[in-house]
Amino acid sequence: MSNALSNILGEQYRNLAQVAEFEAQRYQTAAPFPSISFQNFFNPDFLSAVLDEFPDLSKKDSLKFNSHNEKKLAGKGESNFGDQTKVLMHYLNSQPFLEFLQTLTGIEEPLIGDPYFEGGGQHEIKPGGLLKLHADFNKHTFLKLDRRINVLVYLNKDWKEEYGGHFELWDVNMEGCVRKFLPEFNSMAIFSTTDFSYHGHPNPLTCPPDRSRKSLALYYYSNGRPAHEVNQGLEDHNTLFVGRKDVKGDVVTESPLKRLVKDVTPPFLLRMVKGGGK
Repeated sequence: MSNALSNILGEQYRNLAQVAEFEAQRYQTAAPFPSISFQNFFNPDFLSAVLDEFPDLSKKDSLKFNSHNEKKLAGKGESNFGDQTKVLMHYLNSQPFLEFLQTLTGIEEPLIGDPYFEGGGQHEIKPGGLLKLHADFNKHTFLKLDRRINVLVYLNKDWKEEYGGHFELWDVNMEGCVRKFLPEFNSMAIFSTTDFSYHGHPNPLTCPPDRSRKSLALYYYSNGRPAHEVNQGLEDHNTLFVGRKDVKGDVVTESPLKRLVKDVTPPFLLRMVKGGGK
């Protein structure tokens, strides 16, 4: 790895192959589904430069979600990336990082990054915002590849517990949160995405009005996947929101009419509103 690229990573993570081998068992045996988190994964000076470039997405050409199930902002591809953000995001789609993910996750099918950042890229949640628990859309709209891994990089300095915004992983029966992560600066969550890997940020954000929850989301794909990861009959779906059993009216599900509209809407239009992530 060149010096320029090694400066992206924190010192203890610069031998990615070694890190992946050491952490593979922890990732693959994690509950409620394969996942892991890292602290200080990136060079803090470099990641601070990435944060400095992060725009107020409410004032940019971005995807704006404002429904009962999700209140968030998402960038469109690379359109709002600054120079350092491009360096980071391109690196996270590079051969060394893909090989790191392959070893870490134990996925047999070759992993493929998404240079289009469909549904990914820059994400921002303002005070009061949320993203209800869900399973992610499972197919890339036009590449038709299977979504397998999410990587979430958090950019929130001096983030306090009382601000909320925890990233939560729930059991398949939606009876309880098994793990949760505070979205602190220079923390990274990685997890396997299946039709049953329920996750999200389900409670309204309570940070001060001059702050927001910022993250970078990257999704990784393969050509084919194991059958046990698929909800039979929903082989190709958008985000599937699910409610917590102890919270009445936690999510609003799609009406049959809305589902029909999606079924007849051209894919390029669906791509403009496809959500998911954290």
